[in-house]
Amino acid sequence: MKKTIKNIILIGLVSCGINTATSCSDDNYGPDPDKDWTGTTYFFSSTDEAGFQTYYNPTIGRCGDPMPFYDEKTQEFKVLYLQEYDNNGACYHPFWGISTKDGANYQSLGEVLPTGKSTQEADASLGTGCAVYNETDGLYYIYYTGHNVLLENVEVVMRATSSDFKTWTKDNTWMLKGADYGYSSVDFRDPQIFKAEDGLWHMVIVSNLKFAEFKSEDMKNWEHVGNFPMIWDRMCECPDIFKMGDYWYFVYSEAYRTDWSRKVKYMMATSWEGLKNCFRDPGANWPKDGKEGVLDSRAFYAGKTASNGTDRYIWGWCPFRSGTTIHDKNINVGAEGEPNWSGALVCHKIMQHADGTLTLGEVPGINAKYNKEQTVSVMSSNGFTGNTLSGDDAYVMYNRLGFHNHISFTVTTSNNWDKFGISLVRSTDHDYYYTMVVNPENENWRKVNFEQEGYRIERHLNEKGEEEEVKVFGKGFIAGIDGYGFSRPEDNTYKIDIYTDNSVMVMYVNDNVCYTNRIYGIQKNCWSINNYGGSVTISDVKVRQY
Repeated sequence: MKKTIKNIILIGLVSCGINTATSCSDDNYGPDPDKDWTGTTYFFSSTDEAGFQTYYNPTIGRCGDPMPFYDEKTQEFKVLYLQEYDNNGACYHPFWGISTKDGANYQSLGEVLPTGKSTQEADASLGTGCAVYNETDGLYYIYYTGHNVLLENVEVVMRATSSDFKTWTKDNTWMLKGADYGYSSVDFRDPQIFKAEDGLWHMVIVSNLKFAEFKSEDMKNWEHVGNFPMIWDRMCECPDIFKMGDYWYFVYSEAYRTDWSRKVKYMMATSWEGLKNCFRDPGANWPKDGKEGVLDSRAFYAGKTASNGTDRYIWGWCPFRSGTTIHDKNINVGAEGEPNWSGALVCHKIMQHADGTLTLGEVPGINAKYNKEQTVSVMSSNGFTGNTLSGDDAYVMYNRLGFHNHISFTVTTSNNWDKFGISLVRSTDHDYYYTMVVNPENENWRKVNFEQEGYRIERHLNEKGEEEEVKVFGKGFIAGIDGYGFSRPEDNTYKIDIYTDNSVMVMYVNDNVCYTNRIYGIQKNCWSINNYGGSVTISDVKVRQY
């Protein structure tokens, strides 16, 4: 009888996978949350808050494709988005909205534009569009996608108007159908409106591997102009067209169905006609940034911009990830790209360089919001002398983070090949942690890679029925999130700023790198700076919260 009981216990150990520091530790367990763990370095199984207030996520549901608009009358940005739930009804994705003056603090506008009332209507479900104000008639317009798989024209472009941005009237007498102009009746969506050099309103609509173009004098009657191709055979969504300084820009998302790419990118030219021509030979017309116009990682999608006349910002969504535990979710990115649709809204500032190329940078309002400086303490280290990390597997681990953090520091490498990284969710017990590795692809090119490092010690029964310890290592490079490439700084100095809001993380490097990711378990866990051979010098380490 005693032997039987022992076998049952061992089977339980095998199914759980013991963590030597936290007993029978799954991600659902960890240090007692009621105790003060400030001076400890154990893994802590933390959870997100119900709603995010910097990288906005509603308390219930999530944000889909953002549609930002700057309201001159109220002097604020209004960001519409597709409201997503775990279980949508038969009619889904109404437009909800938030307002902000600084891209850091938001007020909910609630539901702005509802779906159709029945599954027989063209807008039974809503898709991406845009908002614009027409000074001539004093009306706000929302042009949007009506989506209904039960109808012959699955996707159509529709509109609604308002005099106050509060009460909206749908124009049921007007509709653009792709099939009427030789386009797809299934893919005809994401209308974007802007004024071109001719002083007319222009509308660009996404169709099957083409962009359809219309123009109008009064925002009411639209004339078909023609079309231009997308990037080869890649579906490009959520177009956004604007002029900034001497250049015209076309921002697009390439594309949710093209998993191997699936990033927000841009084209640039000195005129609207030149911008359209870029797409006819993209290989010859990529922006001269060495990145094919890529603006961020795969964890930032459907980016669209708005300007207050001084600064231009871009909003996109960072997807949630599925899984039972923190470690399951952090590597569940899909084989070739993000697996889930919708998430938290992330805002960046558009940075225009002297040659016209763009990168994404930190939002001044977010920087100002994270204004409570924290004590930074070294909790553990290896190969750390003075301010220098030397040798393989050298690291310095700092004390636990909060729910909202601004981590800033500078890394200076000793040569053109040094490799370093920044790890979150780190601990001194045997567990996985997650690193943004600044990897030298060659002497002059760097790439931010996302890696699951560390290991767990698990006890298993071998073939002889004996218990033994087994190291289960992290998966290393997580290909699904991909990375972000950039040129090595000439002076080998990297000024790094990392902002976190619960599980959403954004890293900026030297105004040349923007890397968004979703990493669960950041809050209440330690973090580290690592070196992988050679040596790096660390300075100005600070953590601020709000």
